[in-house]
Amino acid sequence: MRYNEMTTVQLKSLLSEELAKYEGYKSMNLALDMARGKPNASQIDMAMSLLDSTRDFGKGAGDLRNYGMLDGVDGMRKLFADLLGVDKEEVIAMGNSSLNIMYDMIQRAMQFGVYGGDGAWNGKKVKFLCPVPGYDRHFAITELFGIEMINIPMLPTGPDMDMVEQLVSSDESVKGMWCVPKYSNPDGITYSDDTVRRLANLKPKSKDFRIFYDNAYIVHDVFDTKDELLNIFDECKKVGSEDMIYEFVSTSKMTFPGSGVAAVAMSRANVEYTNKLLGIQTIGPDKINQVLHLAFFKDVDNLRAHMSKHASLLRPKFEIVLEALAQFEGSGMLEYVKPNGGYFISINTIDGCAKEVVRLCQEAGVKLTPAGSSFPYRLDPRDRNIRLAPSYPTENDLRMASAVLVNCIKIASYRSELAKR
Repeated sequence: MRYNEMTTVQLKSLLSEELAKYEGYKSMNLALDMARGKPNASQIDMAMSLLDSTRDFGKGAGDLRNYGMLDGVDGMRKLFADLLGVDKEEVIAMGNSSLNIMYDMIQRAMQFGVYGGDGAWNGKKVKFLCPVPGYDRHFAITELFGIEMINIPMLPTGPDMDMVEQLVSSDESVKGMWCVPKYSNPDGITYSDDTVRRLANLKPKSKDFRIFYDNAYIVHDVFDTKDELLNIFDECKKVGSEDMIYEFVSTSKMTFPGSGVAAVAMSRANVEYTNKLLGIQTIGPDKINQVLHLAFFKDVDNLRAHMSKHASLLRPKFEIVLEALAQFEGSGMLEYVKPNGGYFISINTIDGCAKEVVRLCQEAGVKLTPAGSSFPYRLDPRDRNIRLAPSYPTENDLRMASAVLVNCIKIASYRSELAKR
Protein backbone atom coordinates (compact mmCIF):
# COMPACT_ATOMS: atom_id res chain seq x y z
CA MET A 1 0.00 0.00 0.00
CA ARG A 2 1.20 3.51 -0.77
CA TYR A 3 2.15 5.39 2.39
CA ASN A 4 -0.26 8.26 1.69
CA GLU A 5 -3.20 5.85 1.32
CA MET A 6 -2.75 4.38 4.78
CA THR A 7 -4.99 5.37 7.64
CA THR A 8 -3.58 7.54 10.39
CA VAL A 9 -3.78 4.58 12.75
CA GLN A 10 -1.75 2.44 10.35
CA LEU A 11 0.87 5.15 9.91
CA LYS A 12 1.28 5.66 13.65
CA SER A 13 1.62 1.94 14.21
CA LEU A 14 4.28 1.57 11.51
CA LEU A 15 6.13 4.64 12.75
CA SER A 16 6.21 3.16 16.26
CA GLU A 17 7.71 -0.07 14.90
CA GLU A 18 10.39 1.77 12.92
CA LEU A 19 11.30 4.01 15.85
CA ALA A 20 11.85 0.92 18.00
CA LYS A 21 14.20 -0.48 15.33
CA TYR A 22 15.94 2.89 15.14
CA GLU A 23 16.70 2.92 18.85
CA GLY A 24 18.16 -0.54 18.43
CA TYR A 25 20.49 0.66 15.67
CA LYS A 26 21.56 3.65 17.76
CA SER A 27 22.48 1.36 20.66
CA MET A 28 24.92 -0.50 18.39
CA ASN A 29 27.28 2.52 18.19
CA LEU A 30 27.78 2.08 14.45
CA ALA A 31 30.40 4.00 12.46
CA LEU A 32 29.63 3.30 8.80
CA ASP A 33 30.50 5.54 5.84
CA MET A 34 28.59 5.73 2.53
CA ALA A 35 29.46 9.38 1.90
CA ARG A 36 32.05 9.32 -0.88
CA GLY A 37 32.73 7.13 -3.90
CA LYS A 38 36.11 5.82 -2.81
CA PRO A 39 37.41 2.48 -4.08
CA ASN A 40 37.74 -0.18 -1.39
CA ALA A 41 41.23 -1.40 -0.48
CA SER A 42 40.52 -4.66 -2.32
CA GLN A 43 40.10 -2.68 -5.55
CA ILE A 44 43.30 -0.72 -4.99
CA ASP A 45 45.23 -3.91 -4.19
CA MET A 46 44.63 -5.16 -7.74
CA ALA A 47 46.99 -2.47 -9.07
CA MET A 48 49.91 -3.08 -6.68
CA SER A 49 51.97 -4.83 -9.36
CA LEU A 50 52.13 -1.46 -11.10
CA LEU A 51 54.87 -0.56 -8.61
CA ASP A 52 56.97 -3.60 -9.56
CA SER A 53 57.88 -2.30 -13.01
CA THR A 54 61.52 -2.77 -14.07
CA ARG A 55 61.18 -0.32 -16.94
CA ASP A 56 64.38 1.47 -17.95
CA PHE A 57 63.25 5.08 -17.83
CA GLY A 58 66.40 6.31 -19.57
CA LYS A 59 65.63 4.73 -22.95
CA GLY A 60 63.06 5.26 -25.67
CA ALA A 61 61.92 8.59 -27.03
CA GLY A 62 63.91 10.47 -24.40
CA ASP A 63 65.12 10.27 -20.84
CA LEU A 64 61.85 10.06 -18.97
CA ARG A 65 63.55 11.01 -15.73
CA ASN A 66 64.37 14.47 -17.07
CA TYR A 67 62.38 17.58 -17.97
CA GLY A 68 60.22 17.75 -21.07
CA MET A 69 57.33 16.02 -22.84
CA LEU A 70 54.79 18.68 -21.97
CA ASP A 71 52.00 16.63 -23.58
CA GLY A 72 52.90 13.55 -21.56
CA VAL A 73 54.39 10.21 -22.58
CA ASP A 74 53.35 9.21 -26.10
CA GLY A 75 52.22 5.74 -25.08
CA MET A 76 50.03 7.10 -22.29
CA ARG A 77 48.49 9.65 -24.64
CA LYS A 78 47.73 6.85 -27.11
CA LEU A 79 46.18 4.70 -24.37
CA PHE A 80 43.81 7.52 -23.42
CA ALA A 81 43.17 8.30 -27.09
CA ASP A 82 42.19 4.68 -27.76
CA LEU A 83 39.93 4.73 -24.72
CA LEU A 84 38.17 7.95 -25.76
CA GLY A 85 38.12 7.27 -29.51
CA VAL A 86 40.21 10.29 -30.50
CA ASP A 87 43.65 10.89 -32.04
CA LYS A 88 46.75 10.89 -29.85
CA GLU A 89 47.49 14.45 -30.95
CA GLU A 90 44.20 15.51 -29.34
CA VAL A 91 45.26 14.30 -25.86
CA ILE A 92 47.39 15.86 -23.14
CA ALA A 93 48.31 13.40 -20.37
CA MET A 94 48.99 15.23 -17.11
CA GLY A 95 49.10 14.56 -13.38
CA ASN A 96 47.03 12.44 -11.04
CA SER A 97 43.71 14.36 -11.00
CA SER A 98 41.20 15.17 -13.72
CA LEU A 99 39.50 17.52 -11.27
CA ASN A 100 42.79 19.43 -11.08
CA ILE A 101 42.81 19.73 -14.88
CA MET A 102 39.22 21.03 -14.88
CA TYR A 103 40.08 23.59 -12.23
CA ASP A 104 43.11 24.75 -14.22
CA MET A 105 41.10 24.98 -17.45
CA ILE A 106 38.61 27.28 -15.77
CA GLN A 107 41.41 29.25 -14.08
CA ARG A 108 43.07 29.81 -17.47
CA ALA A 109 39.76 30.84 -19.03
CA MET A 110 39.22 33.34 -16.23
CA GLN A 111 42.69 34.83 -16.66
CA PHE A 112 43.38 34.47 -20.38
CA GLY A 113 40.19 33.32 -22.11
CA VAL A 114 39.77 30.31 -24.39
CA TYR A 115 40.90 29.61 -27.94
CA GLY A 116 38.91 31.71 -30.40
CA GLY A 117 37.10 33.54 -27.61
CA ASP A 118 36.76 37.16 -26.56
CA GLY A 119 39.53 37.26 -23.97
CA ALA A 120 39.59 36.68 -20.24
CA TRP A 121 36.37 35.77 -18.47
CA ASN A 122 37.36 37.86 -15.45
CA GLY A 123 35.27 41.00 -15.20
CA LYS A 124 32.46 39.51 -17.31
CA LYS A 125 29.18 37.91 -16.37
CA VAL A 126 29.82 34.18 -16.63
CA LYS A 127 27.22 31.42 -16.26
CA PHE A 128 27.52 27.63 -16.33
CA LEU A 129 24.76 25.13 -17.03
CA CYS A 130 24.67 22.44 -14.35
CA PRO A 131 22.70 19.20 -14.89
CA VAL A 132 21.09 18.28 -11.57
CA PRO A 133 21.50 16.21 -9.59
CA GLY A 134 25.19 16.45 -10.43
CA TYR A 135 28.75 16.26 -9.13
CA ASP A 136 29.33 18.43 -6.06
CA ARG A 137 33.01 19.03 -6.82
CA HIS A 138 32.17 20.45 -10.26
CA PHE A 139 29.83 22.91 -8.62
CA ALA A 140 32.41 23.80 -5.98
CA ILE A 141 34.87 24.90 -8.69
CA THR A 142 32.45 27.21 -10.46
CA GLU A 143 31.16 28.59 -7.16
CA LEU A 144 34.73 29.38 -6.08
CA PHE A 145 35.30 31.46 -9.21
CA GLY A 146 32.04 33.34 -8.74
CA ILE A 147 30.44 31.76 -11.82
CA GLU A 148 26.64 31.75 -11.73
CA MET A 149 25.24 28.23 -11.94
CA ILE A 150 21.94 27.37 -13.62
CA ASN A 151 20.13 24.12 -12.81
CA ILE A 152 19.33 21.90 -15.79
CA PRO A 153 17.03 18.97 -14.90
CA MET A 154 18.33 15.50 -15.69
CA LEU A 155 16.00 13.32 -17.74
CA PRO A 156 16.36 9.57 -18.42
CA THR A 157 18.19 10.58 -21.63
CA GLY A 158 20.53 13.11 -20.00
CA PRO A 159 20.21 16.88 -19.49
CA ASP A 160 17.01 18.62 -20.62
CA MET A 161 18.31 19.58 -24.06
CA ASP A 162 15.38 21.86 -24.90
CA MET A 163 16.41 24.02 -21.95
CA VAL A 164 20.13 23.74 -22.80
CA GLU A 165 19.61 24.77 -26.42
CA GLN A 166 17.44 27.72 -25.48
CA LEU A 167 19.88 29.09 -22.90
CA VAL A 168 23.05 28.52 -24.92
CA SER A 169 21.66 30.12 -28.07
CA SER A 170 20.10 33.16 -26.38
CA ASP A 171 22.45 34.17 -23.53
CA GLU A 172 25.99 35.28 -24.34
CA SER A 173 27.00 35.03 -20.70
CA VAL A 174 26.54 31.24 -20.77
CA LYS A 175 30.17 30.21 -21.17
CA GLY A 176 30.15 26.59 -20.11
CA MET A 177 28.35 23.43 -19.12
CA TRP A 178 29.26 20.56 -16.81
CA CYS A 179 28.57 17.04 -18.09
CA VAL A 180 29.17 13.52 -16.75
CA PRO A 181 27.95 11.72 -19.88
CA LYS A 182 28.31 8.07 -18.88
CA TYR A 183 26.90 6.73 -15.61
CA SER A 184 26.33 10.30 -14.46
CA ASN A 185 27.19 11.29 -10.91
CA PRO A 186 24.95 10.54 -9.04
CA ASP A 187 22.03 9.22 -11.14
CA GLY A 188 24.01 6.69 -13.18
CA ILE A 189 22.34 7.90 -16.39
CA THR A 190 24.15 7.59 -19.72
CA TYR A 191 23.38 10.28 -22.30
CA SER A 192 21.34 9.03 -25.24
CA ASP A 193 22.68 9.25 -28.80
CA ASP A 194 20.24 12.07 -29.48
CA THR A 195 21.48 14.03 -26.46
CA VAL A 196 25.12 13.67 -27.55
CA ARG A 197 24.24 14.79 -31.08
CA ARG A 198 22.32 17.78 -29.79
CA LEU A 199 25.27 18.76 -27.60
CA ALA A 200 27.58 18.56 -30.61
CA ASN A 201 25.17 20.66 -32.66
CA LEU A 202 24.67 23.46 -30.13
CA LYS A 203 24.80 26.97 -31.59
CA PRO A 204 26.10 29.05 -28.69
CA LYS A 205 25.68 32.80 -28.74
CA SER A 206 29.06 33.11 -27.01
CA LYS A 207 32.28 32.28 -28.86
CA ASP A 208 33.69 31.28 -25.47
CA PHE A 209 31.25 28.44 -24.77
CA ARG A 210 32.87 25.17 -23.66
CA ILE A 211 31.40 21.83 -22.57
CA PHE A 212 33.37 20.34 -19.67
CA TYR A 213 32.74 16.70 -20.54
CA ASP A 214 33.88 14.66 -17.54
CA ASN A 215 33.93 11.08 -18.80
CA ALA A 216 35.01 9.78 -15.39
CA TYR A 217 33.14 6.45 -15.64
CA ILE A 218 33.80 5.59 -19.28
CA VAL A 219 34.80 1.97 -18.47
CA HIS A 220 33.23 1.66 -15.04
CA ASP A 221 30.54 -0.90 -15.84
CA VAL A 222 29.13 -2.80 -12.87
CA PHE A 223 26.50 -5.12 -14.35
CA ASP A 224 26.57 -7.34 -17.44
CA THR A 225 24.27 -4.92 -19.26
CA LYS A 226 26.61 -2.11 -20.27
CA ASP A 227 25.59 1.33 -21.44
CA GLU A 228 27.05 2.60 -24.70
CA LEU A 229 27.95 6.27 -25.14
CA LEU A 230 28.15 7.90 -28.56
CA ASN A 231 31.55 9.50 -29.29
CA ILE A 232 30.96 13.24 -29.00
CA PHE A 233 34.11 14.14 -30.95
CA ASP A 234 32.92 12.11 -33.93
CA GLU A 235 29.67 14.06 -33.86
CA CYS A 236 31.42 17.41 -33.39
CA LYS A 237 33.78 16.81 -36.29
CA LYS A 238 30.79 16.28 -38.58
CA VAL A 239 29.66 19.85 -37.93
CA GLY A 240 32.97 21.54 -37.10
CA SER A 241 32.25 22.13 -33.41
CA GLU A 242 35.14 20.16 -31.86
CA ASP A 243 36.66 23.32 -30.34
CA MET A 244 33.64 23.39 -28.01
CA ILE A 245 34.56 20.20 -26.11
CA TYR A 246 37.00 19.53 -23.29
CA GLU A 247 36.80 15.82 -22.42
CA PHE A 248 38.38 14.58 -19.19
CA VAL A 249 39.39 11.10 -18.06
CA SER A 250 41.63 9.55 -15.43
CA THR A 251 42.79 6.26 -13.95
CA SER A 252 41.83 7.39 -10.44
CA LYS A 253 39.27 4.63 -9.92
CA MET A 254 41.26 2.13 -11.99
CA THR A 255 44.59 2.01 -10.11
CA PHE A 256 45.44 4.35 -7.20
CA PRO A 257 42.89 7.13 -6.56
CA GLY A 258 45.52 9.58 -5.31
CA SER A 259 48.33 8.56 -7.65
CA GLY A 260 46.81 7.87 -11.04
CA VAL A 261 47.13 9.61 -14.40
CA ALA A 262 44.61 12.08 -15.81
CA ALA A 263 44.17 13.54 -19.27
CA VAL A 264 42.16 16.01 -21.31
CA ALA A 265 41.12 15.47 -24.93
CA MET A 266 40.30 18.44 -27.13
CA SER A 267 40.72 19.79 -30.63
CA ARG A 268 44.25 20.30 -31.92
CA ALA A 269 43.68 24.05 -31.88
CA ASN A 270 42.71 23.83 -28.21
CA VAL A 271 45.73 21.62 -27.49
CA GLU A 272 48.09 24.13 -29.10
CA TYR A 273 46.50 27.04 -27.24
CA THR A 274 46.55 25.20 -23.91
CA ASN A 275 50.17 24.07 -24.32
CA LYS A 276 51.31 27.68 -24.77
CA LEU A 277 49.91 28.46 -21.33
CA LEU A 278 50.79 25.09 -19.81
CA GLY A 279 54.41 25.53 -20.87
CA ILE A 280 54.72 28.50 -18.52
CA GLN A 281 53.04 26.61 -15.68
CA THR A 282 55.17 23.43 -15.83
CA ILE A 283 58.14 21.87 -17.59
CA GLY A 284 56.33 18.57 -17.84
CA PRO A 285 54.16 16.05 -15.99
CA ASP A 286 55.18 13.08 -13.84
CA LYS A 287 56.33 10.88 -16.71
CA ILE A 288 57.60 8.10 -14.47
CA ASN A 289 54.10 7.57 -13.06
CA GLN A 290 52.71 7.64 -16.59
CA VAL A 291 55.13 4.95 -17.75
CA LEU A 292 54.39 2.80 -14.70
CA HIS A 293 50.70 2.94 -15.64
CA LEU A 294 51.48 2.24 -19.27
CA ALA A 295 53.55 -0.81 -18.32
CA PHE A 296 50.70 -2.02 -16.10
CA PHE A 297 47.86 -1.57 -18.62
CA LYS A 298 49.88 -2.10 -21.84
CA ASP A 299 46.88 -1.32 -24.05
CA VAL A 300 43.20 -0.45 -23.91
CA ASP A 301 42.08 -4.10 -24.08
CA ASN A 302 44.05 -4.94 -20.94
CA LEU A 303 42.66 -1.82 -19.29
CA ARG A 304 39.12 -3.00 -19.99
CA ALA A 305 39.96 -6.46 -18.65
CA HIS A 306 41.27 -4.88 -15.46
CA MET A 307 38.04 -2.91 -15.09
CA SER A 308 36.02 -6.10 -15.32
CA LYS A 309 37.78 -7.17 -12.11
CA HIS A 310 36.59 -3.96 -10.48
CA ALA A 311 33.06 -4.77 -11.64
CA SER A 312 33.20 -8.18 -9.97
CA LEU A 313 34.00 -6.50 -6.64
CA LEU A 314 31.47 -3.68 -6.99
CA ARG A 315 28.53 -5.72 -8.31
CA PRO A 316 27.65 -7.46 -5.01
CA LYS A 317 27.76 -4.12 -3.19
CA PHE A 318 25.39 -2.46 -5.62
CA GLU A 319 23.11 -5.49 -5.37
CA ILE A 320 23.01 -5.21 -1.58
CA VAL A 321 21.84 -1.60 -1.71
CA LEU A 322 19.41 -2.16 -4.57
CA GLU A 323 17.89 -5.18 -2.82
CA ALA A 324 17.32 -3.06 0.28
CA LEU A 325 15.71 -0.28 -1.76
CA ALA A 326 13.49 -2.72 -3.65
CA GLN A 327 11.10 -2.97 -0.69
CA PHE A 328 9.97 0.59 -1.46
CA GLU A 329 8.55 -0.42 -4.85
CA GLY A 330 4.96 0.74 -5.04
CA SER A 331 5.11 2.52 -1.68
CA GLY A 332 5.41 6.04 -3.05
CA MET A 333 8.14 6.78 -0.50
CA LEU A 334 11.18 6.52 -2.77
CA GLU A 335 12.30 6.86 -6.37
CA TYR A 336 15.64 5.63 -7.69
CA VAL A 337 17.35 4.49 -10.87
CA LYS A 338 19.18 1.18 -11.08
CA PRO A 339 22.47 2.14 -12.79
CA ASN A 340 24.45 -0.24 -14.98
CA GLY A 341 27.74 1.26 -13.85
CA GLY A 342 29.51 4.16 -12.21
CA TYR A 343 30.00 4.62 -8.49
CA PHE A 344 26.70 5.84 -7.08
CA ILE A 345 23.04 5.13 -6.54
CA SER A 346 20.87 8.24 -6.45
CA ILE A 347 17.63 8.17 -4.47
CA ASN A 348 14.78 10.65 -4.21
CA THR A 349 12.72 10.67 -1.03
CA ILE A 350 9.33 12.36 -0.86
CA ASP A 351 9.71 16.13 -0.96
CA GLY A 352 11.16 17.72 2.15
CA CYS A 353 12.65 14.55 3.64
CA ALA A 354 16.23 14.20 2.36
CA LYS A 355 17.88 16.31 5.07
CA GLU A 356 15.88 14.52 7.75
CA VAL A 357 16.92 11.10 6.41
CA VAL A 358 20.58 12.13 6.39
CA ARG A 359 20.26 13.51 9.94
CA LEU A 360 18.61 10.35 11.22
CA CYS A 361 21.27 8.17 9.58
CA GLN A 362 24.04 10.30 11.05
CA GLU A 363 22.62 9.96 14.55
CA ALA A 364 22.43 6.19 14.06
CA GLY A 365 26.08 6.02 12.97
CA VAL A 366 25.73 5.94 9.17
CA LYS A 367 27.42 8.77 7.31
CA LEU A 368 25.87 9.85 4.00
CA THR A 369 26.70 12.64 1.58
CA PRO A 370 24.95 15.77 2.90
CA ALA A 371 21.53 16.33 1.36
CA GLY A 372 21.65 19.03 -1.29
CA SER A 373 25.27 18.28 -2.26
CA SER A 374 24.23 17.22 -5.75
CA PHE A 375 22.93 20.71 -6.53
CA PRO A 376 24.67 24.07 -7.07
CA TYR A 377 25.07 26.03 -3.86
CA ARG A 378 23.99 22.82 -2.03
CA LEU A 379 20.35 23.82 -2.51
CA ASP A 380 18.03 21.02 -3.57
CA PRO A 381 14.77 22.92 -4.21
CA ARG A 382 12.70 19.86 -3.29
CA ASP A 383 14.98 18.53 -0.52
CA ARG A 384 14.68 14.98 -1.76
CA ASN A 385 17.93 13.81 -3.41
CA ILE A 386 20.55 11.72 -1.61
CA ARG A 387 23.66 10.22 -3.21
CA LEU A 388 24.65 6.75 -1.98
CA ALA A 389 28.21 5.47 -2.41
CA PRO A 390 28.36 1.66 -2.05
CA SER A 391 32.02 1.15 -3.04
CA TYR A 392 34.01 1.74 0.13
CA PRO A 393 32.26 -0.23 2.94
CA THR A 394 32.64 -3.98 3.28
CA GLU A 395 29.64 -6.04 2.20
CA ASN A 396 28.65 -6.72 5.82
CA ASP A 397 28.91 -3.04 6.73
CA LEU A 398 26.91 -2.16 3.64
CA ARG A 399 24.09 -4.52 4.64
CA MET A 400 23.87 -2.83 8.03
CA ALA A 401 24.12 0.67 6.55
CA SER A 402 21.36 -0.16 4.04
CA ALA A 403 19.10 -1.47 6.80
CA VAL A 404 19.59 1.76 8.77
CA LEU A 405 18.94 3.83 5.64
CA VAL A 406 15.67 1.99 4.95
CA ASN A 407 14.60 2.47 8.55
CA CYS A 408 15.33 6.22 8.42
CA ILE A 409 13.51 6.70 5.11
CA LYS A 410 10.41 5.07 6.59
CA ILE A 411 10.56 7.19 9.76
CA ALA A 412 10.96 10.43 7.81
CA SER A 413 8.19 9.49 5.36
CA TYR A 414 5.67 8.47 8.01
CA ARG A 415 6.35 11.59 10.06
CA SER A 416 6.02 13.81 7.02
CA GLU A 417 2.66 12.33 6.08
CA LEU A 418 1.33 12.47 9.63
CA ALA A 419 2.35 16.14 9.89
CA LYS A 420 0.11 16.93 6.90
CA ARG A 421 -2.98 15.41 8.51
